[in-house]
Amino acid sequence: MALDTPLPLNSMGFAKEPKDTRVLVAMSGGVDSSVVAAQLASEGYDVVGVTLQLYDHGAALAKKGACCAGRDIHDARRVAEEMGFPHYVLDYENKFKESVIDEFADAYLAGATPVPCIRCNERVKFRDLLETAKDLDADCMATGHYIQRFQGNEKAELHKAADGDRDQSYFLFSTKQDQLDYLRFPLGHLKSKAETRDLARKFGLPVADKPDSQDICFVPNGSYAAVIEKLRPEAADPGDIVHIDGEVLGQHKGIIHYTIGQRRGLGIGGRDPLYVVKLDADTKQVIVGPKEALGTTTVPVREINWLGDEPFESRSEWHVSVRVRSTRAPKEAIIRPISDTEASVELLTSEEGVAPGQACVFYETEGTRIFGGGWIWRGY
Repeated sequence: MALDTPLPLNSMGFAKEPKDTRVLVAMSGGVDSSVVAAQLASEGYDVVGVTLQLYDHGAALAKKGACCAGRDIHDARRVAEEMGFPHYVLDYENKFKESVIDEFADAYLAGATPVPCIRCNERVKFRDLLETAKDLDADCMATGHYIQRFQGNEKAELHKAADGDRDQSYFLFSTKQDQLDYLRFPLGHLKSKAETRDLARKFGLPVADKPDSQDICFVPNGSYAAVIEKLRPEAADPGDIVHIDGEVLGQHKGIIHYTIGQRRGLGIGGRDPLYVVKLDADTKQVIVGPKEALGTTTVPVREINWLGDEPFESRSEWHVSVRVRSTRAPKEAIIRPISDTEASVELLTSEEGVAPGQACVFYETEGTRIFGGGWIWRGY
């Protein structure tokens, strides 16, 4: 009796028919995740759409420009109806507040500059929602992120998106290896957002021309200070604006109104240009200085997530490129491990405005692979 010929791998990497492959798609209601769901449904996969309600639904209905508002839940449901697959809304409001919003507020109070979208991916979407996907017997979970996953010789690898302008690797560095094994990113190979919108029109999706979200989803109109004052009223405590030479130049109305590298709006005119170089939460001081005081070549990093093939501590040095802000290009650096989760990063050229609370993401110097990253955790 002849042996059955094994099926070739489908586009999700499984040796079975698409109809026998269940894919949970995380749907925000935007065009990206909608296209992922529609594409997979059109290919015959057993698609299950899930949208997370992350904060108060009533307030969300009136808010424009954020990723998970009430109208976005409605849009995700419409796409599922159009394409004929089931769609569920999960109430993650408490998880989101505990895992993301509270830390966001506390980090600002401590003088840091947090990146809540990274924590949301790490703790809500790629941890809690991924577990839900497994509970639903999904073979994998797909998202609309612009990043690529390749199967390497050793394991699944994370790579930058083909479209450098939309690459989201900075926000996904903390993806753990076991999560990466389960995740799929069907848009990572596209060369432009125009291609995504063309696909949305091809599938007749109602969100084809929907604008991209701009704000952090729980921060109306980009006003971080207003949100933090509501959560932590003590955040508006006044204090001194102090020059790095010790001279008191003026007063402020709360360090939450300032970020490292800020020049405008300091309220201390009549001098050479000054920049915020440090926020001291203990003394409630905003410390300012000349632009050259912003530069640093040493970046302390902790909570490291390492995605390399060899153990992090197997070498005394790793020569890589790093990105210390989402809007900056990667720069060559040397990582010196202190433990398996902590390191000192030496930048080969000085970088301005390195701030505690931001991420330091590790990249292949020549190539597209992401080796993980960590959190910048104190001044320099």
